[in-house]
Amino acid sequence: MIKILILYFSRNGATAEMANQIARGVEAVEGAEAVLRTVPDISSVCEKTAESIPLQGAVYATLADLKNCDGLALGSPTHFGNMAAPLKYFIDSTTETWFSGALISKPASVFTSTGSLHGGQESTLLSMMLPLLHHGMLLLGLPYTESALRETTSGGTPYGPSHLSLEQLGLTDHEKKLCVALGTRLAKTALLLKIGLKQN
Repeated sequence: MIKILILYFSRNGATAEMANQIARGVEAVEGAEAVLRTVPDISSVCEKTAESIPLQGAVYATLADLKNCDGLALGSPTHFGNMAAPLKYFIDSTTETWFSGALISKPASVFTSTGSLHGGQESTLLSMMLPLLHHGMLLLGLPYTESALRETTSGGTPYGPSHLSLEQLGLTDHEKKLCVALGTRLAKTALLLKIGLKQN
C-alpha cells in the first residue's frame, strides 16, 4: 500500500473540497491510500498557538507525514499570486526533512483556489513547486489529454488543478474531474516508482 499525502491550507473551504476530490482520485487506484492533512492558521502579530487537533476537517501535518508518504499533493488558496502564509510557514519548517532527503524522487503535484479570474492561479502553483524542487521531488502536472483541461471555463491549468470561486457554489464538474485526474495520476506514478525501486 502506498500513501499519498494531500497537504493543504483552506480558509473558506474551497481548497479543502479540492483536496477531497484529489483523495477520491488517489483511492480509485488499487493499492493507494490518501492521507489528508492541513496546517494551522498563523498570527500576523504574535506567536499563536492552536489546539493539537482541529475542530473539524483533516488533522495537522507533521514532518513524519512527509517522511512516510510516497507522493505529495500540496494545496493552497491564492494570496496575492502566492501560497498562503500558514502553508509557507509549515514548508519553512521542513529543513530536517530536506537534510534527510526523505522526499527525493517522490512524485508531487500542486493545486489552488482563488476568488478572482486573474488572481494569480498559475503563479501560486509555481510558487508551491519551488520548495518541492528543492526537496528533490518529481513534479507532475495535468496533460492536455485530460479533456476537462481543454473544456473548462473556470479553473484548471496544466500546472495543476485550480478552482475559481467567484459567486458559484462549490467546484464545477470540470474542476472536480481535474482534481480526481491529478490524484489518480499521482497515485499511479508513485506506484510505478515504488515498483521500480523494489526491482532495482
